[in-house]
Amino acid sequence: MAHSQAQPAGGATVDTHAHVFTTALRLAPGHRHAPQYDATPGQYLALLDAHGIAHGVLTAPSFLGTDNTHLLDALTAARGRLRGTVIVDPSIARQALEDYASRGAIGIRLNLYRRADGDVPDLSSAQYRTLFTRCAELGWHVEIYGEGPRLARWLPQILETGVSVVVDHFGSPDPELGTACAGFRYVLSAFDSGRLWVKLSAPYRVGGPERARIYAAALLGAGGSRRLVWGSDWPWTQNEAGRSYAQCLDWLADWVPDAAQRREILGATALSLFKFIG
Repeated sequence: MAHSQAQPAGGATVDTHAHVFTTALRLAPGHRHAPQYDATPGQYLALLDAHGIAHGVLTAPSFLGTDNTHLLDALTAARGRLRGTVIVDPSIARQALEDYASRGAIGIRLNLYRRADGDVPDLSSAQYRTLFTRCAELGWHVEIYGEGPRLARWLPQILETGVSVVVDHFGSPDPELGTACAGFRYVLSAFDSGRLWVKLSAPYRVGGPERARIYAAALLGAGGSRRLVWGSDWPWTQNEAGRSYAQCLDWLADWVPDAAQRREILGATALSLFKFIG
């Protein structure tokens, strides 16, 4: 078994952000990226085993649209070791969400990154408010990926419905404004709601590990380790060059030097949020 300085001894740990797919899957109309290789559930589980990670959370890739079949099949095959967030049409019936929940889904994903304003749905519409309310009733969360400046508008619309929110990739602050970005500042203040968490993941998507360290320090200072989780972002889609799973864990050790805080981020916080424990 491989070991990393990031992983404290003892207790189950969780990788909260990974993707599985194959090149044979039918892609959604208008997809912005097409996979060039297979990233299979078996490969992912082998990586978890090799690094002593007990559980993983699969995030629906945007290029598959609302077809969650492959993800749900992976959850079923993993027999409780994995959870997943799904991409759904806002008109989806509650029964369908309940069916997804029975197979290990614990949230919906909104990937709004680099979507033109005209292509972004109205999250304050009656249809989306109903969807978010249903998620809250199921104990699910809304996972959102979008540029930091726009999160300042979207997050209040989601949180006011009573649902919990998980923000991807440090909150993706405006690279020129950094921690002064309005959306990032809103994220820091929204920790007080008790219903918002942030993923420490994919530093290459926010300007690199050095900048990510600054964001992590601000997030940790505002929310503490009970509001943060870690994700590998495997297989690092469109950022694969030079990546390794061990590197992702070592980044966490750099961002969160305190072992007790890392233990909570990797363990108790993620285990509870993603429903691996009651």
